[in-house]
Amino acid sequence: MSIDPLLSIMDKLEKMHKSLLKLAYHKTELIKVGDMAGLDQMLKDEQAHVAAISQLEQQRQKMVTDYLGAKGIALSGQATVADVMEAADTHEEKSKLDEVRKRLLLVIDTLRNQNDLNQKLTFQSLQFVNMTLDLLRPQPDQINYSKTQVRGSSIKQTQFDSQA
Repeated sequence: MSIDPLLSIMDKLEKMHKSLLKLAYHKTELIKVGDMAGLDQMLKDEQAHVAAISQLEQQRQKMVTDYLGAKGIALSGQATVADVMEAADTHEEKSKLDEVRKRLLLVIDTLRNQNDLNQKLTFQSLQFVNMTLDLLRPQPDQINYSKTQVRGSSIKQTQFDSQA
């Protein structure tokens, strides 16, 4: 069995992740500007990308399992591309798989870092909004007595002598 279909799927996965990374960079700019309508559309685009990536990932897993099954290798856990690399016939196939795998992992790692940045920017924006609301909201006056007021009134002595 050839590894070409697997390489093709992994190339598609890399392209989809790169496209998602471009969206993440654009999302950073939208967060900085505060464009809520743009962010809403961005979330819809990201969801479409994630759904496509999920389908491609399922196809990749099936191809890996089929390839290993054709080689007579049964794994107890989830089959990975590293397992295919070990089972590959030639050094050329192994190097192609390794190259595609490394490129995909690099894009995924970059995407993870960009998403972390977007999350931090969003949290910071939320903190700023909450701080602004706290400044604009009037603070309620304290209704209860404080400890100093209670002590102050109990210290006063009266002129009445109960022993007389």
